[in-house]
Amino acid sequence: MAIKDDITGIQHVGIPSKDLDKTIEFYESLGFDEAGLFHNGANRCAFMRFGNLTIETWEGDPVAMKAGAINHISLNTPDVEKAFADAKAQGLNLVDHEIQSIPSFWDNGIKYFNILGPNQETIEFCQIL
Repeated sequence: MAIKDDITGIQHVGIPSKDLDKTIEFYESLGFDEAGLFHNGANRCAFMRFGNLTIETWEGDPVAMKAGAINHISLNTPDVEKAFADAKAQGLNLVDHEIQSIPSFWDNGIKYFNILGPNQETIEFCQIL
């Protein structure tokens, strides 16, 4: 099967934050609601939602502070293991050579992996468990 069969839509857009509290405040001023605030080690990560658009923003990683500052686009998949196998079979440019996980996100954690597109853009395939 092809990787396109494993995607159900855009899950979120990832943007690192220099000041997470100010970033949350900014997106709330645009009408976004805080859908979740989580800890990943010592760092915090917020998911801001407006309708069907979700932005993941977090602290602790370098921030470009210029146009092009989006870190990744996350595509939703209901079966990350299948999507990973299909990405390998399709010969996509894998960043992660195994499936990653963050158990502290959402109720039961997430599993994901990343690939690079033709412009070196990071595309994440993510399953919320």
